[in-house]
This record gives sequence, structure tokens and C-alpha cells, in this order.
Amino acid sequence: MMSVQLNPVGPLSQLTQFEVDRLKQSVNGDLYKLFRNCSLAVLNSGVEEDDFEQIFSPYKDFEINLIRRERGVKIELVNPPAVAFVDGKLINGVHEHLFAVLRDILHMGGKYRFDESQVSESRYLTDIVFDMLRHGEVIKVGSDPNMVVCWGGHSIGEIEYKYTKNVGYQLGLRNMNICTGCGPGAMKGPMKGATIGHAKQRYYSGRYLGISEPSIIAAEPPNAIVNELVIMPDIEKRLEAFVRVAHSIVIFPGGVGTAEELLYILGVLLHEKNKHQVLPIVLTGPAHSKDYFEAIDQFIGETLGPEAQSLYEIIVDDPEKVAQTVKHKQDLVHAHRRETGDSYLFNWSLQVEPGFQKPFEPTHESMQGLNLHLSQPKAELAAALRKAFSGIVAGNVKAEGIKQIKEKGPFVINGDQKLMAMLDKLLESFVAQQRMKLPGSHYSPCYQVRSDR
Repeated sequence: MMSVQLNPVGPLSQLTQFEVDRLKQSVNGDLYKLFRNCSLAVLNSGVEEDDFEQIFSPYKDFEINLIRRERGVKIELVNPPAVAFVDGKLINGVHEHLFAVLRDILHMGGKYRFDESQVSESRYLTDIVFDMLRHGEVIKVGSDPNMVVCWGGHSIGEIEYKYTKNVGYQLGLRNMNICTGCGPGAMKGPMKGATIGHAKQRYYSGRYLGISEPSIIAAEPPNAIVNELVIMPDIEKRLEAFVRVAHSIVIFPGGVGTAEELLYILGVLLHEKNKHQVLPIVLTGPAHSKDYFEAIDQFIGETLGPEAQSLYEIIVDDPEKVAQTVKHKQDLVHAHRRETGDSYLFNWSLQVEPGFQKPFEPTHESMQGLNLHLSQPKAELAAALRKAFSGIVAGNVKAEGIKQIKEKGPFVINGDQKLMAMLDKLLESFVAQQRMKLPGSHYSPCYQVRSDR
């Protein structure tokens, strides 16, 4: 048996005895399994795998314990994965990320255990997002408004992956920092490219922020470049964290997860109170991804309309232009925040409706009951479509979703005949382009699209 004890790092280096007691109680409760799984995912950082069973099955004898010390706690690892060590010593970045898991799952998770159905105030949910980011030291007072949130698929080909690196490189040359979902593919490429750009410019404060959530990080371990990790409680708070910290958003080719993210931000920005928001959105990819963006743009136009299409710009096969556009519009973001008195580091003025905040639990009943028809406000339609894509993500990679599909068969997505035809066409293109699973993996659809209404 191998056992390793780790000294605390980061915000949990000094704790009160009350905080230590609460952490110890959390380890003995329902949160322990979540804490263990997220920690095991972190210990597999850099492993490109999107099947949680493949990640976890070799480590059934892995355990993680908390050891009380006068000033706080130590972490004890029992039989950890060898990939996390170099010459018998735990990799420093993995060490830091383990205490980020402790911070977000046990420390903050214990603080915010409540029944969200009883929370009616949208602002309170935003306060939770802010508090978790602040404890994760994401809100760095005095830093520049230069955080570029990059979205895109974990399952992309080599050409698209190299393109994401080239865009990241161009952003890095312009001293822009990168935030992604922290996994492989389009979440890794921009960070990898930016590290080279930052090094060439002697920009020593480069930030590579990964924002995940428990069911995603369990299937997609953090890539090796992430130097700041935050694990939000659920996908909705993860998405809100992305858009609150973003000074611009760059979207690369992807599958249903990327479509979910795009629908989220478009649905938020379509709200009347967000008409004057300044948040540049660029969709970009190499030349051979042109058809992908045309399909996405057509779907957005047919479902959400020209107003939604006007919220983003599509740039094909031009990494330098992408970075120039982001850098130019950074000044507009800075000016808008200054004029409105909003924070440079957290977009408080962005109106996010409860439909985009309350957690959606994908089940066969909830998926079939989604309100998928065209005769409703565009923001509400975007929220419903976002949930449909979120359910497919769950069925593709999340442990609970995969379990449901095995037990009850595919999720059924039901709605207007016209809308379902458009949705089915888009999803079929994702499958044909192998955007649902990592390259080389067999994909069996976890959904059925029907038009019974």
C-alpha cells in the first residue's frame, strides 16, 4: 500500500478549528464520494479520456483522507495513480489542484448546502458564483480585463486542435489570459498556444483558468496546463461563472456541449436588460470547419432569429484576426465597465434569469417534458434548447446520465415538427463529424428526436 501526506497550499493553508470540524464532518457524509472522484480525476490530469469508468476502474483501492493539524488539515492519498508522480514526488500542479477540490467540494460545498427550489432570488445564486470564484482567487484585484473564455469540443481532430493552439498563441502574444472548461481538445489547445505567446512576450503572470463541475471533471480530467482550477457545484453555476469573468468569448468547433454553451450566452444576451452589454463573441475554426459554422449559424438563425446571429462574429481560418478582434474590443469592454461602474473582474450588471441558473437534472421524464416549440420568447426557447443539449452531454459522458441510458434506453426529445427536424439535422452532423466522443471511440446515440407535438 502506498500512502502520501500533503501539506495544505492556497486559501486552505490556514483554517479555524470550526472550519476543520466542518471539513471532517463533510468527509464522513454524502460529499465524500464526490470529493474522492474529483480528486481521482485531478490525479489523472493530462490523461485524455472521456469515459469515467475507464478512469476510475483501475483505482478501486484508492482512498483520500483528511488529517487534522493545529493550523488546518493535511490530505492523505492511499494508492494514488502513478501518473501523478515524477520520480516518486507528486507533481506540484496536481498538489495545488487537490486542495482546490478540497476547497470547492468540501469547504464551499459544506457552506452552501441548501434546497435550491426554496431559493427565489436570482441575485443570491450569483452571489454564490462570485463567492466561489473569490475563494478560488480568480477575482484578482488590480488585474487587467483580459480574460478570454474559450469554448469548444473535447472531441476534435488534429487540424482543429492545431488551430486552437494557433489562436491561443496569437492571444498570448497580446497578453490575453485564457479560461476554458479545463479538459482536452479545444479546452487544452488555446492554453497550450498561449503559454508560448506569453513566454515570447516575457509575460510572467499568464493565467490558464479551468472551470469545471463535478460530473464533468470526473469524465474529463484537467489538462496539464491549467494553473487555476475551480469546480462549481453544477453546470448552471459553471456557465454563469464563465460569462461573469469573461471579457470576450471565443468559440471553436465542438459538439453538443459547445452548442449548449453558445445557446446559454445567446439566451442570456437576448434579455431586454442586456441590450447594452459589451461582450465580444467570436466563432472560429480552420477552413475545413466552415460547414460546421454554417450549420450552427443556420440553426441559430432559424430558431432564435437574426438578433441572436448579430451577437457573434464568425472568423474562419485566421487566428491573427481573431486575436486582433479580441484585443481591439477589450478596450470597449474596459470603457463600458468604467462608464457603468461595474467591476472589471466580474460582470455584475449582466442579467441572468432563473431559467439559466436553476440546475436542470436530465432524466427521461425531464428531457421528454422540455418546452420545445417555436412560439415562445427567444430567450426562453434558448433556455429550453440549452437543457436539451445539456441532457445529451449527460448521456454521453456523465456517470449518472450513462447509467440512466443503460437502464432505460435513450432520452426522448419531443417538440414541434419543424424544430425537431432542425435539431435532428444538427445532431446528425455532430455524429457524422465524430464530435460526440473522443476520436476512435464508438458512439451510440443517447437520444431519440421525435415530433409528437
